Amino acid sequence: MPALPRPASGPGSRYTARAATTRPRPTPPARRYTDIVALTHKLTERDLWLTCMVHEHRVLTAPQITRLAFSGPRSAQRRLRTLHQYAVLDSFRPLVQTGSAPEHYALGPLGAALLAAHAGCELPALGWRPSATGRIAYSPSLGHDVGVNELLTLLAAHARHTPGSGLTLWLSERSCARRWDDMIRPDVYAHWQAPSIAAESPRVLPFFLEYDTGTQSLPRVEAKLAGYAAFTTSTGTRPALLIHTRTASRDRALRHRLAQSARDLNLRVATSSMDFTTTTPWGPWWTPLEPAARRTTLTALAAHWSDLTPAAGLDPTDADTALTLPVPPLPPTTPA
Repeated sequence: MPALPRPASGPGSRYTARAATTRPRPTPPARRYTDIVALTHKLTERDLWLTCMVHEHRVLTAPQITRLAFSGPRSAQRRLRTLHQYAVLDSFRPLVQTGSAPEHYALGPLGAALLAAHAGCELPALGWRPSATGRIAYSPSLGHDVGVNELLTLLAAHARHTPGSGLTLWLSERSCARRWDDMIRPDVYAHWQAPSIAAESPRVLPFFLEYDTGTQSLPRVEAKLAGYAAFTTSTGTRPALLIHTRTASRDRALRHRLAQSARDLNLRVATSSMDFTTTTPWGPWWTPLEPAARRTTLTALAAHWSDLTPAAGLDPTDADTALTLPVPPLPPTTPA
């Protein structure tokens, strides 16, 4: 069997993931759960939400799941271990150059069957295959996908500690492609909501995200702006475009390259990098692509760009199913 390709960067760039991409799944004491009917009294609403989230966003790490839905690593670890034993989730841990990577979770066979049952469709219509976890583990885009989800789970979890502030909508790359692939294919579409002040309505920042890892040339990134301009013109809506890069130097290079095009196309663009956002991406780390602009917060961007409007194509249609509707960024409840 030929060797699998090695990613150019990110997890697995120096070492490939271990051959067994999923941990051995021990048999529970009473019996091995072989169908979803046996789990009807075992799975909570949070479990069902998590299954949908993992399917929507392909792969979530244990720390990302913890910050979204659990009070701490111990409670998260216990529940994730149980869901892995039930085959609702699969997991793998890629090898990295230094230290150790966290456990990565993908949709397991019973999780796929569960979602298909909820959607009233056959398993092949879900797009899941037995090799799905292995494909994710060895994918050259694994580092990119985990990076996108790291940024967005930090934004989503902010609402757990600051009520009224956080993500109210989070669409994955796959969901964006389903809606707008004829014009644009962002990594994320989301709504950031700031807490309301006095009697004012909460400010909302609708935005597309381009998560730039530095692998694409500057001209190729610049070429994407025309698609966003066409989207604004054809739909009559105007979300912001946030571009997040790995380093401050890449950020400066992008700003220099994109500034004139963004002005010519009348786009609302802001950039930042991992050097700044760290664990508080909602903070004063985003710089509008405008002359003499300074770094500011997501909330301030919403106030600065008063002409922003949510993207078109978000209303549910008769063609939607339980699998195509947006998954709430946080679970229905967040028990300990």
